[in-house]
Amino acid sequence: MSDATAYMLQRLSAAVLAPLVLIHLGLIVYAIEGGLSAAEILSRTTSTPLWAVFYFVFIIAVSIHAPLGLRNIIREWTGRHGRSLDWMMGTFALVLLLTGMRAVMVIT
Repeated sequence: MSDATAYMLQRLSAAVLAPLVLIHLGLIVYAIEGGLSAAEILSRTTSTPLWAVFYFVFIIAVSIHAPLGLRNIIREWTGRHGRSLDWMMGTFALVLLLTGMRAVMVIT
């Protein structure tokens, strides 16, 4: 993947993540302040498919954003680059995607 493509993908995924993270954190604060139990939270997430869509989009954005950021860190700290690094980050992205999707399917 070219550096320009990686740069654009990371910026686009950040633009998607920013409002989703704010909503997610707001929900956490709401749940804590409201004294909701885990059972109450799960009953709310299973009550509408919109939560599944919200968190599926969240997971897809994270699966794009995090590996690209880690790729840049590894390149800066180690000087490593090339296809092997891209394959490692692609594998990491796939692991994030699959584990995240599994978690979302369990709670929705």
